[in-house]
Amino acid sequence: MAEGLTALEVAASLDGIGEIVRKEARRRTSAQGATFVLREADRCFYADEDAIAPLWKGQRFPITSCISGWAMLHDETAVVPDISVDSRIPIEAYLPTFVRSLLMVPVGSPTPVAAIGAYWSRRYRATPDEIASLEDLAAQTADAIRRVGLDDAPWAPTFSRHSGQAKNTS
Repeated sequence: MAEGLTALEVAASLDGIGEIVRKEARRRTSAQGATFVLREADRCFYADEDAIAPLWKGQRFPITSCISGWAMLHDETAVVPDISVDSRIPIEAYLPTFVRSLLMVPVGSPTPVAAIGAYWSRRYRATPDEIASLEDLAAQTADAIRRVGLDDAPWAPTFSRHSGQAKNTS
């Protein structure tokens, strides 16, 4: 755990934070997948992920139609032991994936700017220790984001990623 926090304390960019967070979230929860989601006004941008199969990296969703948005809008951790019975889950987006349960924590309070998700390929209820560990990671991530800022966020005019292409700012 200390290694991940040390890396976050010295991360120099939002990209660097995302890379650390996705790996550390998966390690702390023993989940089959983890994601780092950034709030972009009324949308959620799935900035980074580490998973056994592709999920939503690089995609945007309305903040009101995804669980990461729910966690950010409510500034509350979402524990979902079974995606098929939770009304906060857009089931059509999840059925083609391996995800069957998840944990999503907001980053930054009282106005979250991001979320961290952990995903399991079976029905599973995150343990109190896993929840506390991911919430601790979220607090450390919020500190790192405050330190580096959001100037290199995917919606910022100066942002470039993957072959140097500038991101659409619309």
